[in-house]
Amino acid sequence: MHTIEPFYNWLELYSATDDPRSPLYGAENSLMQYTNTIYGYYIHPQWDDIDSETLFLKILYVDYELGFVVIEFIGEWNDTLNNDIMKLKRNIIDPLIQEGIKYFILIGENVFNFHGSEDDYYEEWFDDVEDGWIAALSFRDFVLSEMRSYNLDYYINSGGTLDDLHWRTYTPKRLFALVNSMIQKRLGP
Repeated sequence: MHTIEPFYNWLELYSATDDPRSPLYGAENSLMQYTNTIYGYYIHPQWDDIDSETLFLKILYVDYELGFVVIEFIGEWNDTLNNDIMKLKRNIIDPLIQEGIKYFILIGENVFNFHGSEDDYYEEWFDDVEDGWIAALSFRDFVLSEMRSYNLDYYINSGGTLDDLHWRTYTPKRLFALVNSMIQKRLGP
C-alpha cells in the first residue's frame, strides 16, 4: 500500500495545503517519513488524514468559480466501525460546501472495501448540494454493489458511462464538464 500515490499530474494546477479556503490548508505531508497506516500497512505519506483509521484522501482539485471538487480516496470506507462518512462530511465536505462547492467528483479506485451503516450523512450531503450532485468514478464493482445495498445510489451517481471515464486523461475542468454532461443526461429534460 505504501507505493500507491495520489494522482499528482494536477499538482501544478492546485494544492489543497496551499489553498486558504481548503479544509486541508497548511497540512504538512512528509515526502520521507511514512506515518499513517491502514490495518498495519503503511500508506504513502502524501495521502491526507481525515481522522479515520481506515480512509484517507487527497483533494486533487477545487474550482470555486465553477463550484466543483475532485477527491481521490484510499483505504477501506467503513461506516460501520469508524463512521467514515461522518468524518468525511464534517471534516472535508461541510467546509467545502461553505465555500460554495456543490459538485463532488469522488475517485475510488483505491477504495478496497466498503462497510455501510445508516444513510443519514449521505442524505444530508445530498440535501446540502440541492442543485448540485455527487459522482463516484472508478470505484470497484463490489464496492459499488455494497453501496447500492445501502441505497447510497440514491445520493451518489455511479455506474454506466461514469465507469468508462478514464479520468486521468483529462484536465480537471474538462473532467467536470464531461461528468456534468453525463449526469444532466441522466436527469433528463
